[in-house]
Amino acid sequence: RSLCAPLLLCAPPPSHSSPLLLCAKAVPAVRPACVCSAAMVLASAWNALPDLGIAAGCADTVKTLREMNKRQMLSQALALGLICSSALMIWKVLMLWTGSESPVVVVLSGSMEPGFQRGDILFLRLDEEPFHTGEVVVFNIHGRDIPIVHRVVRVHEDEGTGTERILTKGDNNYGDDRVLYAHGQEWLGREHIMGRSTGYLPHVGMVTIIMNDYPLVKFLLIGVLGLLVVTGKE
Repeated sequence: RSLCAPLLLCAPPPSHSSPLLLCAKAVPAVRPACVCSAAMVLASAWNALPDLGIAAGCADTVKTLREMNKRQMLSQALALGLICSSALMIWKVLMLWTGSESPVVVVLSGSMEPGFQRGDILFLRLDEEPFHTGEVVVFNIHGRDIPIVHRVVRVHEDEGTGTERILTKGDNNYGDDRVLYAHGQEWLGREHIMGRSTGYLPHVGMVTIIMNDYPLVKFLLIGVLGLLVVTGKE
């Protein structure tokens, strides 16, 4: 019933250990660039194993590039494109299967401690089932770029229309999230919810945080991995 049943873990009950209002922001753990990077890591790992020395590996890469003709370059470029397109197709399939536009996200801050720590990866699913108090959801407020992951503390259903409204709060926050919502907004609607948490992996998302904090690292990683795939031997 869950997205990743073996990884289905429950967060501890809410804690009010801090009077400060924190906001546990979340970013997609696998964006198109990161998807391609991960796919290229797997594709190039086998080819890179023999090159244990950095200097020897660089020299071998330069030599391979010089020896390649146009046909070989085109073939390797097509292989790189196939890897990236396959990874993106897998991501799209996950979106359709889970019903969430971001099936995997990374927690960026500490407002959900001790339940979730910075760098934890959350697996999301979005369906038509009603929300319940205690569930952890990821939501996005209009006008904000980064989604927020917090816990549902109240659920309200309009008697006239049957519209479901929820109120959220960070486990490590003193008050609820009304101060984070848009001006005049008291509740979250289903249209604000990106998904409910069905499982998590601790600290695995720190790589994504590093690449977000230091874009140069991300571009260097993508460039190096792309070069390894292009110059990989059959």
